[in-house]
Amino acid sequence: MKSVNSSMGLVEWLLLIALSVLWGGSFFFVEVAVDAFGPLTIVALRVGLAAVALNVIVVAMGLSMPKDRKAWAGFLGMGFFNNMIPFSLIVWGQTHIASGLASILNASTPFFTVVAAHYLTSDERMTGGRLIGVLMGISGVAYMMGAEALEGLATNTLAQLAVLGAAISYAFAGIFGRRFRHSGCSPLVTASGQVTASTVVLIPLALLVERPWILPMPTVEVWWAVLGLALLSTALAYILYFRILATAGATNLLLVTFLIPVSAILLGTAVLGEQLEPQHVVGMALIGLGLAAIDGRPLGIIRGIWPPRS
Repeated sequence: MKSVNSSMGLVEWLLLIALSVLWGGSFFFVEVAVDAFGPLTIVALRVGLAAVALNVIVVAMGLSMPKDRKAWAGFLGMGFFNNMIPFSLIVWGQTHIASGLASILNASTPFFTVVAAHYLTSDERMTGGRLIGVLMGISGVAYMMGAEALEGLATNTLAQLAVLGAAISYAFAGIFGRRFRHSGCSPLVTASGQVTASTVVLIPLALLVERPWILPMPTVEVWWAVLGLALLSTALAYILYFRILATAGATNLLLVTFLIPVSAILLGTAVLGEQLEPQHVVGMALIGLGLAAIDGRPLGIIRGIWPPRS
């Protein structure tokens, strides 16, 4: 079996950056939607609309979904770890804590992934460089977001634990999803199967628990946020997710949580005219060093220039 415990190529890095932009937008979309819907309803709409879009694309491209129970059991397991648990925990957490603090806590995902992959896989072992890189990346995200984002650490402990629980769930999802590398399913089919299985579980649950039909009619802005969450941050994002997972592995894939705050800040600077502060530059530098340590190639170049003395 081909090892995935390797440096990523240019294509994987570009896809990872694109994924960070798509997932970074999800925090904004959720902030808009939580004023109109309950957490389970938001998650059900997110995966349900994404499932419709992805299944339409599957049919339009002449592909077919697998029929066997084993494949759908895999889709359901992936949906459980990658959609149902983390989406629900993050949305509920964001009703109690700011999105900045949520993104910092979410950036712990690669740490949990490095630890879990070390014990649960044979080709994504923990190394000193990876562990140091992950800790540097988390530090960079925290520094970049600023002290004000950490003010909520003293309160709303349960909401913070919920977001950390989502990070742990994402870590296990990345490892669980490795099985699709050898399933013969394309990233599009795998993404479609995952959100479809999640939808079947979440829609009845949301209807039973939250009864969304009794709520006031949401505004147009809320519906645009829901569509963005479903089509961009879920449907398109998961096509990229499974493409990266197939070639780069779980540990490399979930480095995206370091890049999400970077994307948000750079987009704010470029599109909204927000000012790039010194703390942002320092934080991005720490994240860059962390990514370099995890990738491993810069260290290899340095060793090649200055080989260790015998």
